[in-house]
Amino acid sequence: MSTIKHLALSVALAFSGQALADAVDALPHVKVNLVAPPQVHVHEQVAPKEARVVQFRLVIEEKKMVIDDQGTTLQAMTFNGSMPGPTMVVHEGDFVEITLVNPATNSMPHNIDLHAATGALGGAGLTLVSPGQEVVLRFKADRTGTFVYHCAPEGMVAWHVLAGMSGTLMVLPREGLKDPAGKPLHYDRVYTIGESDLYIPKDKDGKYKNYNTLMDSYGDTRETMRGLIPSHVVFNGRVGSLTGKNAMTAKVGESVLFIHSQANRDTRPHLIGGHGDWVWETGKFDNPPLKNLETWFVRGGSAGVALYTFRQPGVYAYLNHNLIEAEMGAAAHIVVDGEWSDELMKQVKAPGPITAQE
Repeated sequence: MSTIKHLALSVALAFSGQALADAVDALPHVKVNLVAPPQVHVHEQVAPKEARVVQFRLVIEEKKMVIDDQGTTLQAMTFNGSMPGPTMVVHEGDFVEITLVNPATNSMPHNIDLHAATGALGGAGLTLVSPGQEVVLRFKADRTGTFVYHCAPEGMVAWHVLAGMSGTLMVLPREGLKDPAGKPLHYDRVYTIGESDLYIPKDKDGKYKNYNTLMDSYGDTRETMRGLIPSHVVFNGRVGSLTGKNAMTAKVGESVLFIHSQANRDTRPHLIGGHGDWVWETGKFDNPPLKNLETWFVRGGSAGVALYTFRQPGVYAYLNHNLIEAEMGAAAHIVVDGEWSDELMKQVKAPGPITAQE
């Protein structure tokens, strides 16, 4: 009798699983064209009525990258060729479907651990692909927020992450973002900043080493990493990636959402000349945002979010307020166009000779 019951239960579960798969397959499927950071692909801030299967394609690229103006190189591992990988956006209740591709031209096995996912080491246990393979993973986005994703092959997680294999998945509430009182919050632009601590080995003369292949770099890089002293701390893969001609842009009156991820270490974003009007330090939208922050704290292995409406034109500096690390490369610019407000700030007297005190 127990055997019959067990068989009946197995059959029922099989039919139940098939019914769920059929229900998900019947949902609208949307293919997303991903873009390199700091840009984020086109998306809706308020979800349509029906949940969707949102499909992304991540192609792993192992390549040598220049990380500063002195020509220092990193044997990098990336998602879609960028550091960080592209930001993916869905809504709570959607299904995320990722095709992870490891081209035959690569030398290493790779996978993906999505902090937003439930089970199988965030998907890492189901996505290990050798060169020349691809895998498709689908999971339900069952909680809101910004979440880090990264490569996580057993025994080499730190190396793969610090060589560039991380990014962010943003799961928006279906009704969009809201302030603590439930009032809708809207953004006109969104930028993603991925902060990385890099560990480039030096030779006996103190010069940064240049390696011909990824595996050639492994031993020295692993030893340097374990010293816990980074050679560079950068935004989006290199010193100056978001400054000067590469600066982000905005206009006075626009609200800009900044997504800031750090897959390995804590960081402290700060906008010089501006503020965090609304800040989700942990990146989790079910928690009410903090208001009017000067500097916010992003924990290693997470992605924080700040929303700011620009009120003055000019060049703003966005940086890690560990100022030593900012000088090492963790700094960006936002160039804002518009009309100046003397009410907010005015130079009452230009620099000149010191006058007698009245």
